Amino acid sequence: MGVEGETKFVATEQGHSGNGAQEEVSSGENLAVWVCGIDDLKMKPFKLPSTLGNDEVRVRIKAVGICGSDVHYLKHLRCGDFIVKEPMVIGHECAGIVEEIGKDVEHLKVGDRVALEPGIACHRCDLCKEGCYNLCPKMQFFATPPVHGSLAQEVVHPADLCFKLPENVTLEEGAMCEPLSVGVHACRRAGVGPPTKVLILGAGPIGLVTMLSAHAFGSPKVVVADISPERLKVAKELGADATVLVSTDVKDVDKEVTALQEAMGGRIDVTCDCAGVTKTMTTALKATRSGGNICLIGMGHHDMTVPLTPAAAREVNVLGVFRYRNTYPLCLDLISSGRINVKPLITDRFGFSETEAKNAFERSANGGSSIKVMFNL
Repeated sequence: MGVEGETKFVATEQGHSGNGAQEEVSSGENLAVWVCGIDDLKMKPFKLPSTLGNDEVRVRIKAVGICGSDVHYLKHLRCGDFIVKEPMVIGHECAGIVEEIGKDVEHLKVGDRVALEPGIACHRCDLCKEGCYNLCPKMQFFATPPVHGSLAQEVVHPADLCFKLPENVTLEEGAMCEPLSVGVHACRRAGVGPPTKVLILGAGPIGLVTMLSAHAFGSPKVVVADISPERLKVAKELGADATVLVSTDVKDVDKEVTALQEAMGGRIDVTCDCAGVTKTMTTALKATRSGGNICLIGMGHHDMTVPLTPAAAREVNVLGVFRYRNTYPLCLDLISSGRINVKPLITDRFGFSETEAKNAFERSANGGSSIKVMFNL
C-alpha cells in the first residue's frame, strides 16, 4: 500500500525494528505509539525480542522528542523517499534507563541513564569502513520505514549506540542529543571555528541547535533569518547575535542578501540552510562569500532551480548534511559542560497515553511558539 488511496492500515503484518525482531502483538505490557494511517495515532502493544543479543541492552524509555519527520509521517505517511506502508511505531529522539544488558556488554550496567543514537549501520560496507556510517545504504534508523521507532515503554538497542549520561545531564537533555547532533555535524562539515561568521536560514528546532553549535564551535557572530517574528525572538533569546525577518517571495532575495550581509557586518563565511527550499538555497548561494561553505541541512524541496553557476564561479562550496556521525559523546560534553543549553528549546511536555500523544503531535504540527515537544514516560 502506498501513500495514495486508503489512509489506514490493517495492523496484522510483522513489523521491523533496528534488529529486525520487534513486532506488533495483540497483547502485552510494552505499549507504544503507532502511526496507523494519516492523522491516525494509536497506543498499542509492541513486542520485544524474546531473548537479548549479547551486545544489546533493553532500555526503559523515559523521554522522547517529536521531530519534524515524525509529524510528516503522521500527516502524509511519508518523508522524502521513505514511505509508511504498514503500521509503524513513531519517535527517534530518545533517552532512557538500562533495564537489562547482554552478556558481552561491559560499558553499561542496569540502572544507567543513556541517550540512544537511533541509527544502526551495517559496519561492513565501504562507507561504514570509511567512517561515513551515517550514509550506510543498509542503515536501520528508528521510525524510518520499515523500521519501528522508540516512542514505547521499552526498546532493545545495540549497546554501543547507548551513551551513558553524565550525572548533571537530564534524560530530556539526553533525548536532545539527537537534534543537536545535526547541528554539530553541520558545523564539523563546514569547518566552523573562531574565525567563522555563520548565517542560519530557518529558526526552527534544527536551525536553533545549529546556531547553538556554531557558537560552541567558536563562531564570533551568528545571524539567524526566518519568516516568523516569534521564532526570531526565540533565536535572539538563545544567543543569536542578530536576526533578520525575511519573506517567502523569491523576488526579495537580492535585497534580503544585502540586509543579511549588513546584519553580519561583513562577509558570511558559512551559511546553514535549515529549510532547504528554493528561496533559502538561492539566498545562501548569493549571500555566502567567495570560497565560503554552504551546508544544506533542510530538505523542504526535493527539486530546486537555483543560481549554481555564479556561485561555482566564486568557488562557493555546497555541502550536504544527512543525519550525523560520531556526535553523541561531543553533544553530551557540550551539554554537561554548559557550553550548550538545550533546556530552553523544550517548550511543551506531554505524558504517555493515546490522548496525550495525539495532543502532542497536534501541538508540534501547529508550530507557533512551540519549539521542541517532549514526551515524559
